[in-house]
Amino acid sequence: MRTTALTELEQRVLDRIDTDRVVALTSELIAEPSLSGEESAGQQLAARQLADAGLAVETWSADVDALSRHPWFSAEVERDELLGVVGRFGEADGPTLLIDGHVDVVPAGAPDAWTDPPFAPTVRDGRLFGRGACDMKGGLAAAIHAVEAIRAAGVRLAGEVVIASVAGEEDGGSGTLALLEHGVRADACVIPEPTELSVVPAVAGALSWRITVPGKAAHGCLREEGVSAIEVFHDVHRSVIDLEARRNGAQVDELFAWLQRPFAICGGRIVGGDWPSSEADWVSWEGRYGVAPGEDLAAARQQFADAVAAAAADHPWLADHPPTVEWWGGQFYPGATDPDDPIIATMAGAAAAVRSGAGDLRGMPYGCDLGLTLGLGGIPTVVFGPGDIRDAHAVDESVDIGELRDAAAALACTILRTCRAG
Repeated sequence: MRTTALTELEQRVLDRIDTDRVVALTSELIAEPSLSGEESAGQQLAARQLADAGLAVETWSADVDALSRHPWFSAEVERDELLGVVGRFGEADGPTLLIDGHVDVVPAGAPDAWTDPPFAPTVRDGRLFGRGACDMKGGLAAAIHAVEAIRAAGVRLAGEVVIASVAGEEDGGSGTLALLEHGVRADACVIPEPTELSVVPAVAGALSWRITVPGKAAHGCLREEGVSAIEVFHDVHRSVIDLEARRNGAQVDELFAWLQRPFAICGGRIVGGDWPSSEADWVSWEGRYGVAPGEDLAAARQQFADAVAAAAADHPWLADHPPTVEWWGGQFYPGATDPDDPIIATMAGAAAAVRSGAGDLRGMPYGCDLGLTLGLGGIPTVVFGPGDIRDAHAVDESVDIGELRDAAAALACTILRTCRAG
């Protein structure tokens, strides 16, 4: 790999970046399903990969019961075990860079919808396919290979790079919370979520909600004597969608200006009624509520509750039988690192040096562990990784192989520049 704006030492490291190797590491991770709540085998695999790459590896089992009482804890999946995995390389008394990746993935859906089986990694048309390729096993593998390249070049670090593999990111970040509670800290952090090699100092939050709309049961042959929760639900739905339009029509930070709807409200699951031939006496609607960095979360929740209440205020049924709002499941905190923090310029410079056009600054509309590493851990954090968020959680999820390679190279440069290679 030949690039510009690199030192001789950095170029020597980048010459050790091996595209086939980072594809192989990613493929091995994809082949281990590591679904939410079933991550232990994936964590053990990540620990082996880190050890094989020459890092000093620590694993531990978090106390899930104690963690669940932490004020920053949230989860949607029951776990009996939550394994933590950390690999370290370099000198602990120098500057420390944390790279925080996760192994958990969302369900693949119907296997028949996939061109190839979701957990059978497949290379096709310059892309690597499989559940987790984009979100975010490719980013984790790129970080591991970055250290492999540094070691292969015989480079010593005056500081330390810490690669963490966590579980529980997809449903609220319990793995990174456990990491911070375990005492892991750093001078800066990179989270290799998919950014298309853009540098992301700011991410939205995502708060999980549930609205329950009441109706009145009646036999279907006399349904006019009941009240269909399905029918009255439409008024609630419209009020929430109107709220989304108002919130996203307001002026937003320029980092998010590339998005049509940076703080989306998505209600992705709805259930209701107890019997097909009875008028539905309840509907439950669940989703995620996008919130902006710096937004007061209590005020944001109240704004949402007010929109639901407004739908009921003058309604002939709902005024006396108001819907309820619950906040449950994954609560992803928004966050924004100071754009003048050194990790932002370091990551952007490394990305631009490795790939023309990479390293532009953007905000991302998804929630991730930045809210924890920055908000709770106090670690300046940037999100940077291979892949397009449009491919995450999708059928035929994939990542561009060139981005995988260049992400590994940019992460290697960032490690060298942050941890003071010598």
